[in-house]
Amino acid sequence: MATHNVLGKEGEEEAVQCLLQKGYTILHRNWRAGKKELDIVAMDNQQKTLVVVEVKTRKNRLFGEPEEAINDTKIRRIVSSTDTYLRKFAIDLPVRFDIIAIVGEKPPFQIEHLEDAFYSPIW
Repeated sequence: MATHNVLGKEGEEEAVQCLLQKGYTILHRNWRAGKKELDIVAMDNQQKTLVVVEVKTRKNRLFGEPEEAINDTKIRRIVSSTDTYLRKFAIDLPVRFDIIAIVGEKPPFQIEHLEDAFYSPIW
């Protein structure tokens, strides 16, 4: 496996641990339906909200913050994938889109959890 893929997997595991420590329930990791994919789908048990989490891991900040890699095209893909997820599992709950930005080459990573990082665009 390529180094960047290993780093991404490690970052995703750290993101899951971060969410678990905050009391979230992890419903799915790397959920796929055809070409649609969601990194983490969790439940914020306090707010009774479905949380779709995009994880971005970077070795350093030389090319900007990890969350800056999530552009309008990526947001549209995440929202479309979320719509498919909601329909597939017949979920009728509020949805929140979060980003977990991770920086570092190995643990301990710098982790930032950005709640309500973006909203569904209006097409």
